[in-house]
Formats: sequence, structure tokens, C-alpha cells
Amino acid sequence: MSNHTLTGEKFAQMVLLGANHLSNQSQMIDSLNVFPVPDGDTGTNMNLTMTSGASEVEKVTSNHIGEVANSLAKGLLMGARGNSGVILSQLFRGFSKSVKEKETLTVEDLADALEAGVETAYKAVMKPVEGTLLTVAKDAANHAKNIANDDQDLVKFFTAVLEEAKASLERTPDLLPVLKEVGVVDSGGQGLVTVYEGFLASLKGEEIPETQSQPSLDDMVSAEHHKMHQDFMETEDIEFGYCTEFMVKFEEDKLQNNPFDEDAYRHELSEYGDSLLVVADDEVVKVHIHAEHPGEVMNLAQKYGSLINIKIENMREQHTSIVGEQPKEQKKSPKQPLAVVTVGMGQGIKEMFESLGATIVIEGGQTMNPSTQDIATAVEQANAEKVLVLPNNKNIVMAAEQVNELVESEVHVVPTKTVPQGMSAMLALNLEATIDDNVTSMSEAMQHVKTGQLTYAVRDTQIDGREIQEGNFMGIIDGSISAVNRDKLEAIFELLNNLINDEEDEIVTILQGEEGTDEEVQRMEEYIEEHFEEIEVEIHKGQQPIYSYILSVE
Repeated sequence: MSNHTLTGEKFAQMVLLGANHLSNQSQMIDSLNVFPVPDGDTGTNMNLTMTSGASEVEKVTSNHIGEVANSLAKGLLMGARGNSGVILSQLFRGFSKSVKEKETLTVEDLADALEAGVETAYKAVMKPVEGTLLTVAKDAANHAKNIANDDQDLVKFFTAVLEEAKASLERTPDLLPVLKEVGVVDSGGQGLVTVYEGFLASLKGEEIPETQSQPSLDDMVSAEHHKMHQDFMETEDIEFGYCTEFMVKFEEDKLQNNPFDEDAYRHELSEYGDSLLVVADDEVVKVHIHAEHPGEVMNLAQKYGSLINIKIENMREQHTSIVGEQPKEQKKSPKQPLAVVTVGMGQGIKEMFESLGATIVIEGGQTMNPSTQDIATAVEQANAEKVLVLPNNKNIVMAAEQVNELVESEVHVVPTKTVPQGMSAMLALNLEATIDDNVTSMSEAMQHVKTGQLTYAVRDTQIDGREIQEGNFMGIIDGSISAVNRDKLEAIFELLNNLINDEEDEIVTILQGEEGTDEEVQRMEEYIEEHFEEIEVEIHKGQQPIYSYILSVE
């Protein structure tokens, strides 16, 4: 292949290596998130988004680069998760439109496509912020346009583009003060640089070695289960009925007779089921597989060592309990006029949204942002002419706003950024009103609630002028750190003091999470009664992870 012409086949190889490199680096990218809370997920979101795009590219047999790029854009759109994933999908959406009619690309064509991607991504973001993924993409594309006429060699060209992307990434702390304060570069920009590193390695014919920062088995299993739970398949359509997880602790005497080869073992297991994940190190191999005969799978594993940490779940029973079994004729019933799809994590929060009138509650939130396709699937399952979507998380809003492109229903997003905002919006829902009137009234209602959250720091940092140490408890009010203390109750009390600060405040609602205790809730009640006599307190078991307590004040 000429170094002056990029074919569809070569571009597909670039995408696959870029996706692989991003997967290997996703945990490192997660660690760059500014807030030291246990929900940094930029790397995970970009990885899952890019993986979805790469999966579509793998299906393409054509050497027409326009067709390959179109498949990439389609896969990225369906898999887009979080703001970073949506922006990544928009970059390659614009790229795809630019090369739609082209069979191959020259350096000038590639520069034009990178520029078109940036234009599309900036249009998709209501309030673009410089010092982010957008800036890195823009600077790289501008440099590409400036040098496109200098040399027609693709490797030299993209080497220079990557160098500018890296330089732009290093400049992000100068554009976004919070990055400089914390001492990191932008995580989304790092993700794009990582993809571009894979692109260049592919152009050079090089391989990028795997790193130690691969996603954990638990993270990948969560993604697999999340995908399955949102597919709304029929229970009888589940071909492999048992979710099987286990570890094998290697034993030297067995390995002497059966040397372990990870790729060969993965291939062997693939004959027994799907959703297969195999991760090995020097001491153990971890396995996740959906199989019909778990015993046979584990028998194979025992030739390498002893089985530990075994977990087997009947997915047919699990699926029936999650989605219920509806008669076929009921699923074909006429569409209802209006439905609500919302997002929430924790059984208690799910039940509260359902009691307020939500048609479907997607399991998701801080640690598991649903993809655009996940939300689209829920919208279709809602079976309505018009659907309101409440993301309840600032990192899910953009993914929700892409859903209209994937569904027949008319979808409107009420841009709720917290669970309390979502609940306040639901209280303003009027099924007799038009969808536009509901969007207006629900959007207005969510403005009247303040959200407080209590979590803990996962690393030492300095942010908003505060010194934070790993393990400190942190109170967050509408996205800003308001309280920091090594004592949990003291952090809660400081959060309450800062949250209840208006004469018009009347009600405090406490959503108790998985890490909250009844004793702590009682102390919170007593504190509010002692210091805020006029405030009414409501308590609910939200059962949410990550945040011991979510508080709303109205």
C-alpha cells in the first residue's frame, strides 16, 4: 500500500488498534478525573464507546473508506456513554460525513475529515469548554490542515498530528484552572491522544504492547451484564442460561502436564458459551462466561489448578424477575401517548421513580453510564408515541440527547443532573399536558431543589482550595465540594449546614445508600431537629452505591 493513500482496510486496522490501546489504558485515564471520588469513569466510557465502534468496523468487508467510517460512526453512536463518549462519537460522525463518498483518502482528505469532526463535535456541545477533549481534537485538526500540503506521506503527517495532540493535552491545565490545581491533564483529551497513538502505530505497522492498566474483570463483567439487562430480550431467547464466574489458582504440578496459554484457553472456552471474558496473571486466571453447562466449563479449568470464588446464577430466572414476562399480545398493544424513561442506581431509588410515574428506570448512574443504545432500547420498550427522558446525571445528558436518531418515538430530554432533580421533575409531570408543556414545567421544577451528596476521597488532592486526603469524607453540593472531614458524621453535619441555608427551605429528603447506617440517619435527624427547627425530614432507603447519602432540600 502506498504511504500516500489510506484505504478502507488500513483505516479499519487503525480503528481496531486505537480501540485496543484505549482499552489497555482505560484505568489510567479513569484516574485522571478531577474529583477524587470513586466514580472516575472517562476512560471506561470512552473505552466502551470505542469498543462499540470497533465492533461495527469488524463487520465491514468493503475496502471503501467511506463505508468503513460510516460503520465506525454508527457503532460509536450506539455505544456512546458519558460526555466523553458522546463527544468521541461526534468527532467521528463529522469525520464520516466528510469521507462518505471517498474510496481512499489522501493527506488533504484526512485533514479535512479531522476538521469536519471537530466542527460536528463543537456543535453537539451546548457550552463547549476549552482545555478538554474538544480542545485537543481542535488543535490537532488545525495543525493537520496547516501541514497537509507539506508532505503527502501519511506516517509523517499523522506523526505530526499526534505530536500536536500531545502538546495540546499538556496545555489543558493552562486553559482549565481546576486541572492545574489538581495537577492532571484532561482525561478526555488523554483518551483521544491514546486513540491517535493506536492509529499511528497501525500506520507504521507496529504493535502496541499491552499494559498493566487493563480494565478489571469486575468492570468488564458489569459492562456485559449492563448490556444484557438493557436488551429486553425474551427469556426463552437466552441461549446460555447460567452466568458463570470463577477463578483458577494455578498449581505447578498441573501446569507441568498442561501448560497454560491464555489465548488457547479462551478459544477453547468459546465453544461452551458467550459473553466470555478471560483475564490471567502469573497466579490466577479469572473467567466470566454465559454457559449452558457450567460444570463442563469448570472441569476444563481444573486441569490448570484449583477452583476458587465460584459464582453461578440462573439468568433465565434472573431475567424473568427483572423484566417480568408479558404475553406476546400485550407487547404488541398500541402505543401509549406519553411515557417517561429515567435513570437511577439502587433498588430503593428505582422503586421511588416508579411510584412517581416512571415507565422504565434504567439501572445506571455514576459508575455505570448507560449508552445511547441502552437509552434507545428503553425508549422502545416504553412503547409510547412521545417519551420524556430524565438522565439524572450530568454525564448522561448528552447520550440521552442522541437517542432521537435511533428510535421512532418523539423523544424529549429533561436535563436533570441529579436524582433529587429527577424526583422533583417527576412531581411536576402532568399526563394530560402536552410534551412541550411538561418539558417546561419539569425543567422549572428541577431548578427549585438543591442536591447534597456524601462520598469519600480515593486519593490525595487539592481542589477548590481544599486539601483532601485519601479516605476523607466529602460533602458535595450541586457539583462543588462543600465539606471535607475524616469523621463521617462531622462531614455530614457540615454538609447539612451548607445545604440548608435559605429561609424558604422547608423539606430535607435523605436517601440512605448502601454504605449508610440507621444510626447515622438517626443522628442526622437529631441534628436537623436541633439546628433547623422548621425543617421537615423525609427518609428513604435509596440503596445507591458510591454515595452513603443523597440529600435534597426544597
